[in-house]
Amino acid sequence: MTKPPMLTAQQALDHLLSHAKTVDESETVTTQAALGRVLAESINSLVDVPPLDNTAMDGYAVRTADTKAPGNMLKVAQRIPAGSIGTNLEPGTAARIFTGAPIPPGADAVVMQEDCTVQENKIDQVQINITPNSGQWIRRKGEDLAAGKTALIAGAYLRPQELGVAASAGLTHLNVKRRIKVAAFFTGDELALPGEPLKPGGIYNSNRDTLLACLKSLGCDATDLGIVPDRLDATRQALRQASKDHDLIITSGGVSVGEEDHIKPAVTAEGRLDLWQIAIKPGKPLAFGAVRKSDESKDGEAWFIGLPGNPVSSFVTFLLFVRPFILKLQGRDAITPQSYAMRADFDWLKADRRNEFLRVKINSQGGLDLFPNQSSGVLTSASWGDGLVDCPPGQAIKAGDLVRYLPFSALLS
Repeated sequence: MTKPPMLTAQQALDHLLSHAKTVDESETVTTQAALGRVLAESINSLVDVPPLDNTAMDGYAVRTADTKAPGNMLKVAQRIPAGSIGTNLEPGTAARIFTGAPIPPGADAVVMQEDCTVQENKIDQVQINITPNSGQWIRRKGEDLAAGKTALIAGAYLRPQELGVAASAGLTHLNVKRRIKVAAFFTGDELALPGEPLKPGGIYNSNRDTLLACLKSLGCDATDLGIVPDRLDATRQALRQASKDHDLIITSGGVSVGEEDHIKPAVTAEGRLDLWQIAIKPGKPLAFGAVRKSDESKDGEAWFIGLPGNPVSSFVTFLLFVRPFILKLQGRDAITPQSYAMRADFDWLKADRRNEFLRVKINSQGGLDLFPNQSSGVLTSASWGDGLVDCPPGQAIKAGDLVRYLPFSALLS
């Protein structure tokens, strides 16, 4: 029997995302505590921002009717710092004004202080050295946010700048989606934790720290279930434990087809598996399915994504598949990472039949350099690099070609 062709990276991602459903539950937190959360409902501004027309510069508020030619001398009739309200600006006068202060009635322009001259013996007069346009250096009432208008939309990922917008809109609390609960465990009798002695043939478990950090960077509530022995019964028990009170289970290792790879039969016994292996490099043995909830008081399933054990394969497949799956569970309004067309300053002439993701770094000439060793076991390639090149199946790359570049900064937020 002929084996069906492996799914492409895009087909696999589409399959995962078609199953991901945004969580319904939300909670209210203070604006200051909402960093890294996802907004559950759109919010409207409680106030106009700014609340009044104000100046964008230190300088002098004037009437343009009084400043139709450079060199006009005006009497400085008032001084308006931020937080104060000026009086009506009479013809032939100017108001000394400071950034953020409201524009006094009658003024229709601000001249910044660098365009004015004040003589030491005539501090109550100012010479306006330019001809200002009406509205110059004036920020209009509500030009940033108008009272009652949408300030942030549901699904917004709350970065520092979004929290600043919420605060300027007068919001003290925000309704956000609850955190996605993810359980992670790692298979392999060869694995040890840093600080433990290594037995012959043993290695330290780098995937644990990498993947848990990735989960935390996405704002997940991550549970570390540790290293699971290479036995079917132990793997099934770990899956049953992980399904309790979690939305998603991720594993690393045990997803190949060797005699010591127990993920596939374990997931099949405890739930279902409907995706196995995809046409990418690194990361071919990616698994997707679901595990039945073992808690009898709860119905449903916990989603399952099994990642390869090689550290680069595990890291890359997390970024390409687990990240967007989690973002959709969170209800984010933007899932697709930013990518850029950039110049390759390297040759990659051995075209593979699979979609390859190469570790690269931007050089000082604005091109991309390739890490010399692209093995799936060389995690330093990801530490050295600042992103991935998406190399389509069957395509070689020559220096000077434009390639699709995916920065890690866009894949880890």
